[in-house]
Order: sequence, then structure tokens, then C-alpha cells
Amino acid sequence: MKLSLIQMNMTLGLPEENFLRAEKLIAEAMNDQPDVIVLPETWNVGFFPKERLSELADDDGKAVKARLGSLAKQYGVNLIAGSVANRRGERIYNTAFVFDRQGACIAEYDKAHLFSPMGEDRYFEKGDHTTVFTLDGKRCGMLICYDIRFPEWTRTMTAAKPLDCLFVVSQWPRVRMAHLQTLGAARAIENQMFLACCNSCGTAGDTVYGGGSYVCDPWGTVLDQAGETEQILTAELDFSTVESIRTSINVFADRRPELYQY
Repeated sequence: MKLSLIQMNMTLGLPEENFLRAEKLIAEAMNDQPDVIVLPETWNVGFFPKERLSELADDDGKAVKARLGSLAKQYGVNLIAGSVANRRGERIYNTAFVFDRQGACIAEYDKAHLFSPMGEDRYFEKGDHTTVFTLDGKRCGMLICYDIRFPEWTRTMTAAKPLDCLFVVSQWPRVRMAHLQTLGAARAIENQMFLACCNSCGTAGDTVYGGGSYVCDPWGTVLDQAGETEQILTAELDFSTVESIRTSINVFADRRPELYQY
């Protein structure tokens, strides 16, 4: 499976400009003929315009589904449309959308862990469920940014049946980039799966976002990593690696869930 991660520099509070930019970058990513294209967190408005957030947010994903769903169908590509500020009724969610090669929206995920140091929990509603989906026969899951700091949330997705690949979309600041790679490698190693992290870049307010999007294998080895500026990172996943490691070190068979109490 070939992945293209779009490390996008969006403009804070200008959704139409960001939609046009995302559409252009998706077209560029298709030059590598990927199987899956991934966008970062809240690419429609940036992270995050507190003023006019409800007005700027997508209306129950209608714009994403209409515009990016049609691109997925046009190009015949699986598209993880990052996440967007998404309005449902009176509430705003940080929602990721996943489209298959036919342009159908096959999964939605609302960010469960909201980043309180920046007040995200005061403007967005918390999601309350994990999301698992299938792309080209591979079992996949989704995290949004701060979610990666909560290993029990990832294990909730993998305990019943392991994942082949976990996608992480983020707006992670440059000052803590070492955490993003370390946490991703840990989630990949302990769950014996590939992990693809698509981060943003650029500046919003006083925050500089770090780029550094990456793909790591089930051993925690980084296969490829982006720099700090806007770019498209493309990498290939060989899923025989997953089968090999689970045969040699079968952590799922050796788990003791009856002992894991809080």
C-alpha cells in the first residue's frame, strides 16, 4: 500500500482558501499514484480560530463530503480527509472523514481527547467512540493529535482484533516534535502495526507547527519523514512485516487483560 501524506500549511480562519489549497495538493499527490492520501488536523480552518468558529465550521461535513468525496471518486483513491472543525446543530466537533475509492464516506471520527492547554475543550465537544475502517482489505484506525498521548485509547481499538495501520492527523507544535515521533513509535511497537502521522506546518497565532510527518513500521523504525515546510511525503507499506512480527513476538496472545485494572 502506498501512502501520500499532505503536510499542509493552512491559513487560520479562511476555509475556502484552505479547501482550494487542499484540492490542489491532492491533485499533486496523485502524481505518485498512491492508494491512500492523508490530510492533517483541522485543515479547513486551522487550529483554531476561536472567534466565529461556529460560522467557519463545516455544516455536518457537507462541504468535505461534497468536495473531497468527489475527488476521491474522480481519482479512484482512498482519502483520509484529515479532520475539520465540524458543526452539528449547536455543537462543534473536531471530526475526521474517510472516503473510499468510490467517494463514499466510510468512516467518521470525533476527536475524543481535547487539548485543554489551548482551550480546545471550551470550544469543541468530545467524541465518545473509536473508529475502525477497512481500506483495500486492511484494517485501519484513526487518532487525532492529542489522542496519541493516551495509549489505552489505541489499545481499545486493537484489543479485540489488531490493526494493520493507524493513521494520526495532527496540528503538533514544533516545540514538542520529539514527543510526536516517540509516541507514534511506541503506539506502533506495542500494537505491532504501521503508523502514519500527517502533521501540519506553518504558523497560527503564536504557535509554530512542526511538520515532520512520518511513517513508521511495527518495529518503530521510521521509514520516511518530512521536513518542516509544506510537502507531500510518500511511502510504501509492506504488510508482510506485520505478519512476521506477530508470529515472532505475539503480544496479543500473551496479554493478561484480567490483570489490567485502574
